[in-house]
Amino acid sequence: MSIAFIFPGQGSQAVGMGAELVDTFGAAREVFQEVDEALGQSLSKLVREGPEADLTLTENAQPALMAVSLAVMRTLEREFGVGVDKAAFVAGHSLGEYSALAAAGAISVADTARLLKLRGQAMQRAVPVGEGAMASLIGPKTDVALAEEAAAVGSEFGVCVVANDNNQGNVVISGAKAAIDRAIEKAKELGARAIPLNVSAPFHCPLMQPAADEMARALATAAIIAPKAPLVANVTARPVHDPEEIRRLLVEQVTGRVRWRESMTWLAGEGGVTRFAEAGAGKVLSGMAKRIAPDAEAVPLNTPADLEAFAKSL
Repeated sequence: MSIAFIFPGQGSQAVGMGAELVDTFGAAREVFQEVDEALGQSLSKLVREGPEADLTLTENAQPALMAVSLAVMRTLEREFGVGVDKAAFVAGHSLGEYSALAAAGAISVADTARLLKLRGQAMQRAVPVGEGAMASLIGPKTDVALAEEAAAVGSEFGVCVVANDNNQGNVVISGAKAAIDRAIEKAKELGARAIPLNVSAPFHCPLMQPAADEMARALATAAIIAPKAPLVANVTARPVHDPEEIRRLLVEQVTGRVRWRESMTWLAGEGGVTRFAEAGAGKVLSGMAKRIAPDAEAVPLNTPADLEAFAKSL
């Protein structure tokens, strides 16, 4: 059995996530304490109690989701003897890439928290509220080709690109508001359902270049070492191990496409992965894994019972 740990991205956050782990295991509490100290704020209180509107803010959601993922991983290792060394690969969806790197020991938890806080703030600053938009194109006819065709029509009105290639039937576009509105019309003509997303900024598109520049400066001085398991990167959908290449790809990722479908296809194919373990909040990625790689097993690791069952199964 070959395992890949996968780490969720923004949108999986919920008030109370990770609370059962924190109440049960000192290892989980430890992670939240480290994140609180690194950020100089009680993120753990916000995660447990809300309000939801504050938790959903990009600058809070990103480090909060990472904290839950790392609480899962540290508890797995400390309480159940299952470390990241059991994995052939790690991968994360957008901000989840940082969680994956922290879990694999490439970046410290404290540095990861600070980088994600900055990433959230930089993304918010990059485009004035209301000028950007994102939309999810869904349905059986939806694939990358359809999304790119719709985006090409939208791009006559401004920046409009495919941001997240999640899985067949779920592709997200991002860009200028007027361009996305036009692309939505075209996508519907092509047979897709199109749902505008309630996001604060147009992620993973060229409008995020100011945020990429900020992250380049921050990452230039961040301590990054080779991960214990190779990271399958969003931008390339291929494994990366070299710290300098990881640094470069994390900058590219801010404006680049999240090639999640391709990443999972590679992992289940050439990577030989037969089991995906989603470490953190929710089970969005487990659902995607079942659609992309139906022959592989996919399990969400959210609760103490999930962790115990997973450890016993190895």
